[in-house]
Amino acid sequence: MAENENGQEKTEEATPKRLEKSKEDGSVARSKELTTTFVLFGGVIGLASLGSDIGTTLLTLMRFNFTLTREVILDERMMISHLGDTAFTAFEALIPLFSILVAAAMLGPIALGGWLFSIKALAPKMNKMDPAKGLKRMFSANSLMELVKAMAKFGFVASVAVLMLYNFQHSLVALAQSPLKTAISDMFTIIGWSVLAVCSPMIVISMIDIPFQIFEHKKKLKMTLQEVKEEFRDSEGKPEVKSKVRQLQFEMAQRRMMEAVPEADVVITNPEHFSVALKYDVNGSGAPIVIAKGIDFMAIKIREIAKAHDVMILQSPPLARAIYFTTEPDQEIPNALYLAVAQVLAYVFQLRAHKEGTTKKPKPLGAIEVPLTSQYDTSGKPVTNSKPQS
Repeated sequence: MAENENGQEKTEEATPKRLEKSKEDGSVARSKELTTTFVLFGGVIGLASLGSDIGTTLLTLMRFNFTLTREVILDERMMISHLGDTAFTAFEALIPLFSILVAAAMLGPIALGGWLFSIKALAPKMNKMDPAKGLKRMFSANSLMELVKAMAKFGFVASVAVLMLYNFQHSLVALAQSPLKTAISDMFTIIGWSVLAVCSPMIVISMIDIPFQIFEHKKKLKMTLQEVKEEFRDSEGKPEVKSKVRQLQFEMAQRRMMEAVPEADVVITNPEHFSVALKYDVNGSGAPIVIAKGIDFMAIKIREIAKAHDVMILQSPPLARAIYFTTEPDQEIPNALYLAVAQVLAYVFQLRAHKEGTTKKPKPLGAIEVPLTSQYDTSGKPVTNSKPQS
């Protein structure tokens, strides 16, 4: 079990913050074997596709350099120019192959750990310059594992190479008795298949190394329970984090309220600035519950959803404000508003029964009396005068 410097066991998976910090430091899962495989096969593909052009160019350069005139040999300035032309032509011919190898060397790490550029990874680390720690790393279990991997890789590749030599032994011997043109063609065929066969074991080695590297990286980033608690405490203590959490909680609460509006029995409005949605379980023993409430834009949204789902909408400014300022969503209405809300629900249920054809149409609902102690103005201040507001 991995431990930190204090001897505590790292039993917890890395948190998102730890993973992000690891990326910023340039520490991600990487497989050297995968990169080697990409480079080897990139070289094989490059030589297979560009080998003919490169060979022709190099042959031309050899003729150019071995057929010098006497003037060129004796003129030092011509020799320098001759060398420069040769170097430029050779470099120009090899650029496509070098480009393929560079691309392969970059794609190897990206294939496993993704694209990542970190200046911190380039900065020198003083702890790696400590001789004592260097010796400790040299004789660590990880170094032993790397040695075993290197020996296994060498043995695997060498076995394939020996197998290929054994397979082509008769062809290699026959090259000496073959015509020059045929021998060169056969030689390139043997070399091509041999290189491809020697590179192929790297695929198997990479498939073994990749899961191991991912496992080791996750193991390295594991945290102790105390580290997780401290990180959570630090994150929760930041004002921007708290603000973001509150914002997300508010948005979730708003969505829940909007989803509950279609289940309401009635929506009471101001009619413009306030809206409250009530639901009453006739088979239950509790009081009516506020399932949604809103002001201004949210009030309009509640009314729109109510209309779309045929929920009754009634205008009663004093009652709408009273419920809005005294009751939160998912709470029962206060005792002082029982009578007023009962009048509204009774009218709604009678009107619903009339639409179903079971009773006659009820009389229009008159003014709803709201206790003075429960009345509020539009700013949320309690009404203190004796005249009820309409």
